Amino acid sequence: MRADSTNTLRYLFDDVPAPGQLREIAPGVQWLRMPLPMALDHINLYLLEDEDGWWIIDTGIAVGPTQDLWEQVFAEALGDKPVKAVLSTHYHPDHIGMAGWLCERWQVPFYMTQAEFLSGLAFSRMQREHFSWTSALFLQQSGYSLTQIETAQKRWGGFGGYIKPMPTAYRRLVDGASLLIDGRRWRVVVGRGHCPEHACLYSEGLNILISGDQVIPKITSNVSVMGGEPEANPLKDWLASHERFLELLPADALVLPAHNTPFYGLHTRLRYLIEHHEEHLLALEEACLDGWPTALDLLPVLFKRALDEHSIGLALGECVAHLNYLHQRGQLARELNDDGQYTYRSIDDTLHLRLRRHRSELDDQPVMQV
Repeated sequence: MRADSTNTLRYLFDDVPAPGQLREIAPGVQWLRMPLPMALDHINLYLLEDEDGWWIIDTGIAVGPTQDLWEQVFAEALGDKPVKAVLSTHYHPDHIGMAGWLCERWQVPFYMTQAEFLSGLAFSRMQREHFSWTSALFLQQSGYSLTQIETAQKRWGGFGGYIKPMPTAYRRLVDGASLLIDGRRWRVVVGRGHCPEHACLYSEGLNILISGDQVIPKITSNVSVMGGEPEANPLKDWLASHERFLELLPADALVLPAHNTPFYGLHTRLRYLIEHHEEHLLALEEACLDGWPTALDLLPVLFKRALDEHSIGLALGECVAHLNYLHQRGQLARELNDDGQYTYRSIDDTLHLRLRRHRSELDDQPVMQV
């Protein structure tokens, strides 16, 4: 077991399994790592052994060697038991990409929350022609020029190319319900913000949390506003979910995330993620003390690295999420400029005092390294 440099998080293993190879986490709980064709080059999937078969938790993306690796798993690692169910924590393509194929391959039910299932259906069937005036308006109000909007329209589309056709039926997961697997209860704990109704699974008997993208040890999940719901406040949902997880789940649980590696330190990580976004909120308020910047203008406040054409859309959505949160709390004024772009100005008289207090607290505490 390896700890990070400040002994705040402890990792269960010093290495990772090769793609398509299972590694036991606990009796009846197997870790499977699949490749992704992007900078984040992997996803963690989990298999739960039941008396009469296996539950697959998340599925991998439907490009590259994923299908061949699944066939390798079926041939070499499941013993004499079949797959009996497939469950996806949320609708993003690395989590549902192979769900339809797996369910057809084994003729088994698909488990998901309702909001995630419907979101997956919608985004998997989206085509370029679905770019509408509302899509253009959202980008314009976020600070895009007409040229940038035209470029975005040419790249518009869902993620149908990254997933097999989704299952046409599902069994609904709801917060607080339980799945009985090999005599153990896995409670559904729903988180929000990264997506509308993300299902995590917690086993009290094993003290294990399968966290999906809701809690990841080394990266922060994207929390974005998109053009389909421009006044959404996902950051409010994200922060509330993390506070709720602090109350519901024990600090010493073993966390099985969708990316990076299994770790201990759930409460430490949750508090860090809350603080991370609070720092971003303060930084945006400070940046809006003078002038009236747009969301696009404010991207360097949140992202210090250079943003390529692929990542700028996600970055913009995250920035708008923070701005919507502040605006809806009454801490930022918002006005349309002559170009039809939303611009922002801080209106909280206590901001300078809060900034000084926050920086003083930071000076007294070591920075968490993850």
